[in-house]
Amino acid sequence: MTKLYFLGGTDIKKGRNKKIDKKALADAGKNPVVLVFPWTARFTTSRKNKYRKIIRNYFKSIGAKKVIFAELTDPLREIKRKIESSNLIYLPGGEPKFLVRRIKKRGIDSLLKKYTGIIVGNSAGAVALCKKYVVIKGQDGRPKTILEPGFGLVDFIVSVHYASPIEHLGGISPDKEHKRLSRKIKIYAIPEQCALVYDGKKLKAIGNVFVFDKGRKMKF
Repeated sequence: MTKLYFLGGTDIKKGRNKKIDKKALADAGKNPVVLVFPWTARFTTSRKNKYRKIIRNYFKSIGAKKVIFAELTDPLREIKRKIESSNLIYLPGGEPKFLVRRIKKRGIDSLLKKYTGIIVGNSAGAVALCKKYVVIKGQDGRPKTILEPGFGLVDFIVSVHYASPIEHLGGISPDKEHKRLSRKIKIYAIPEQCALVYDGKKLKAIGNVFVFDKGRKMKF
């Protein structure tokens, strides 16, 4: 199984996650090719081109040999070719529901399950990797804390932007909401600029990741 990086969230333009992203690139090998699935938002052409330029320049600045993009219009065989030619797959932030729907509809989740490179999910990209993930009340204006479906590369459950001071990112009363929900399920809460790394056997934290279990909060 591939190594998965679950990032708690960061604005790639500000470069605050360089240390973690450099580690992921190093894990991907020498002169890695990065494949980006920019499927977490709906962009106008001008915004799309600007966003892609930012991502391409960012990854090249920290060691990527080449950055390519999966297009929504690509046939499945072309997506498969791009996946097989890459060393690291990057799933960016945005709206996880768009990414999950598009990945599952195209059957790309089965290709990702067979992938042997590195997969990095940032915010929306991180939660989409899970079978289910937590949305805290207040995140993106949600009226209550709920579980949403991902495309299921792992069985454990995460939440992102944990304890962010920005309400639409961190939610309302995140400790209270995590503790309440954790009476039924274990949750890994990942703050911004932190990560949870899974190699198929073990979980490792980069930075301060927290576990909510049986109504209690613990540092991972």
